[in-house]
Amino acid sequence: MTSLTLGPLLFHWPAEKRRDFYARIADEAPITCVYLGEIVCSKRLPWFEKDLPDIAARLRRAGKEVVFSTPALITEAREAKFVEAALESADVIEINDLAALRVVGGRKFVSGPLINVFNEGTLDVLVRLGAARINMPAEMSLESIAILAAHNPTGATEVFAFGRQHLAISQRCYHARAHDLHKDDCQFVCGHDADGMVASELDGRPLLAINGTETLSHGYFAPLGELDRLREAGVSHFRLSPHTCDMVAVAALYRAVLDHAMEAEEALARLAEMIAPDPFINGYLHGRPGMEWHRAATNTAIANG
Repeated sequence: MTSLTLGPLLFHWPAEKRRDFYARIADEAPITCVYLGEIVCSKRLPWFEKDLPDIAARLRRAGKEVVFSTPALITEAREAKFVEAALESADVIEINDLAALRVVGGRKFVSGPLINVFNEGTLDVLVRLGAARINMPAEMSLESIAILAAHNPTGATEVFAFGRQHLAISQRCYHARAHDLHKDDCQFVCGHDADGMVASELDGRPLLAINGTETLSHGYFAPLGELDRLREAGVSHFRLSPHTCDMVAVAALYRAVLDHAMEAEEALARLAEMIAPDPFINGYLHGRPGMEWHRAATNTAIANG
């Protein structure tokens, strides 16, 4: 059966909110695999790191596979130590920076969505080094995904399927700068924006979302109308990204569409109510600008932020 996965929490939520969130995922969500860890900013780790073993244990008792995700940029000793600690406490880790391969040392790993796998050669190298599952970058079109999924000898190809899309990550923290703060004294202002801080164009139209050092789309990627085509193309895992909307309900909608228990249009209508007033996007999947929304059923596309 096609699997639903839950990606690592990208935002800086309070520890109690994080614990409650994962308790609900463990008890109620039709999710088969949960990624845990901090990929955006290692400064956040002390706020919740001590809770990770208990969260992971509860998820495993609920029958979920647990994968520890590693930072998108490994630039400091503490980040390398987190990778080493993850290897000791997890069966499998997800790497989002090729620097982590030095620590993995030949063990099996998941190649995360921040690793640029745009061709068969890169995929072959990762598999040879131990990748047991390959995530496709957010910019990939459906046709390109199909080519790489057919070439993937592991049979495990994962795509991003819900949430604000990752676009870029930086050494600098725009979130801090927006509050007239420096990265070293950021006061964790990213915690004020539970789904990211909206960045708008000069005319006021929302364009992006800022999450610490990470830049995200403003719109929510939601390819419910393309799930069957993606599955037929060889996709085995669909990743949902945690947001403040009811993620148990989101997972249930995706599972219902995958199981053909609900039409995609009905699921999209329900999902639109959950993320309102923010828009849907899926342009990259159709080889178009990422901020567009392409209606799979009517074959029309509009710019939707």
